[in-house]
Amino acid sequence: MLKLKNKAIMKTLLLRFAIAGITLFFICCSKTPAVSTVPPPPPVVPPPPPAPDTSTVVFAKGADIGWLSEMEAAGKKFYNNSGTEQDCIELLKSKGINAIRLRVWVNPADGWCNAADVVKQAVRAKNAGMRIMIDFHYSDWWADPGKQNKPAAWKTLSFTELKAALAAHTTDVLLQLKTAGVTPEWVQVGNENDDGMLWEDGRASTNMNQFAALIQAGYDAVKAVSSNIKVIVHISNGWNNDLFRWIFDGLQANSTRYDIIAMSLYPTVNNWRQLNQQCLLNMNNMTVRYNKPVMISEVGMPWDAADTCQLFLKDIIAKNKLLPGNKGLGVFYWEPQCHNNWKGYTLGAFDNSGRPTVAMDAFKD
Repeated sequence: MLKLKNKAIMKTLLLRFAIAGITLFFICCSKTPAVSTVPPPPPVVPPPPPAPDTSTVVFAKGADIGWLSEMEAAGKKFYNNSGTEQDCIELLKSKGINAIRLRVWVNPADGWCNAADVVKQAVRAKNAGMRIMIDFHYSDWWADPGKQNKPAAWKTLSFTELKAALAAHTTDVLLQLKTAGVTPEWVQVGNENDDGMLWEDGRASTNMNQFAALIQAGYDAVKAVSSNIKVIVHISNGWNNDLFRWIFDGLQANSTRYDIIAMSLYPTVNNWRQLNQQCLLNMNNMTVRYNKPVMISEVGMPWDAADTCQLFLKDIIAKNKLLPGNKGLGVFYWEPQCHNNWKGYTLGAFDNSGRPTVAMDAFKD
């Protein structure tokens, strides 16, 4: 009887152990990792490069006066609206101009706009309380959308030598200015570079990477003289967003450094409202797409359409000031002091008596 009882107890214990083992087996086999309902953290995206600080920038109301010393040497005079002869820079200052732009050529045949002429004019402008922009053409004469000719002395250089020559010229002019007591606030590395510079090596449509390398060489040369100078890349037709996106996308793709985007704008008396509006759209796009401030470094309109020109100037100045974050930096009139068909140029803002037209009053507001 005892044996039977012990056997029954043993069977019961074995059965319990078997059930427990089977249960544990199924629990272990059926257990799967818990699926988290918390979404994974988003990938880390590096922030865009910071925009230059424009919080304390004073709006530039400027004039390009590269012809002034040559005009004065030819006997040209300038008069205020009362008919009294006056120094041209002081006269411009009385109209609200607070900045002067000067172009520099490498080795011009007649000497005007060479380094010595630019230094002399820059010192004079600084002494009149003006801010200074230097516009490097990297040519012996005009560089613009239709021509970007190498200086004669650079024509046979390899591309490596060309970059070095551009940097050396930039450094030389800026050091001459610095020795004379002038450190410009802005430097344009090139002028109206719609298809690059220093053709054919730096033609953007065929050698965008080399154009970008030339801009970078200029940037590095400027910053080596003074890290405070703002470097500008300048394109014409400020209303043409396709052109600007093509150029600045190309520079961005090549990691090219610069501080400011600049534009030219030369509307007619009939289309200025339309072009100003297109220019505003383009300026806004530039500030968003590239996180850069924008200035208009050349404007002009026929001198004998002064009333319309004043409306145009007031409107484009207001539109530049509208850019968010104070990213509209200023507007420069190109050679406003030109009068009496000087050099065949008729888009100045002085009349044939050498007095400023009402167009210049737009800068007084």
